[in-house]
Amino acid sequence: MSNTAVNPLRQRIQTFYDTSSGLWERVWGEHMHHGYYGADGTARKDPYQAQIDLIEELLAFAGVTQAGAILDVGCGIGGSSLYLAEKFGAMAQGITLSPVQAQRAGERAIATNLNAQFQVADALQMPFADNCFDMVWTLESGEHMPDKEQFLRECYRVLKPGGHLMMATWCHRSTDPPAIAQSQPLTPDEQALLQSIYQIYHLPYIISLPEYEAIAQSLGFQQIQTADWSAAVAPFWDDVIRSAFSITAILGLLKAGPQIIQGAWAMRLMKRGYQRGLIRFGVLVARKADPLSSPSSP
Repeated sequence: MSNTAVNPLRQRIQTFYDTSSGLWERVWGEHMHHGYYGADGTARKDPYQAQIDLIEELLAFAGVTQAGAILDVGCGIGGSSLYLAEKFGAMAQGITLSPVQAQRAGERAIATNLNAQFQVADALQMPFADNCFDMVWTLESGEHMPDKEQFLRECYRVLKPGGHLMMATWCHRSTDPPAIAQSQPLTPDEQALLQSIYQIYHLPYIISLPEYEAIAQSLGFQQIQTADWSAAVAPFWDDVIRSAFSITAILGLLKAGPQIIQGAWAMRLMKRGYQRGLIRFGVLVARKADPLSSPSSP
């Protein structure tokens, strides 16, 4: 996609998160992502704890128990970055399109005395050298990327050989005919629902989890594992919708303006998408090829 096509989208994403992040932090806390409610979504828990559990479940799924240098792509206000920096005693870098988010994340890093830095940067052109991170972590950012292949290519580039990619992202249901009996092209009604979600949340498009896996394979990622955690995270939208009716949330929405009120209304669209099986929560973990650990190495 050309720069002329990307820039207006980038500006809309920046404005959306500049405007909404403060309200989200006041109402829901520092983690700007889904929560994990057990594999089947039936565990009842505090939404904040569910968000922490999502981080821990993703680490467990990838089998990662240590990291020295972490990149959080789409870092928000530093929720995951700072959690991981503290957990592993690591250095964390976070990038976001929102100057408001980057500043707030930096303030939180100073307040918590953790080794983390945050900056405004484009995930499709990351300002980092090749082979410099043990882990690239990205929660619910892939959906904003106008070029999914370039996004994963950049993740691969900045990873050290043997480093881990850990990604969770909004997807639509699979449309690949051979693998799944129910697979079929998206219906006009499904496409219309997706377009409404795209417009309000400033998404270029989303793809299926098998499509992400195919991209990762084509770029050379190894030990790729995928999972559909839709059932595990779907209850989060009920919690968010309920909390949106608190006095703090209502006053914040009125102050934030019509764009953010629209975003709150779109929560119901997301819930509908999950209920219909259209919106899927895709998880992909993989490792960058490491020639030194190759079976063919002497």
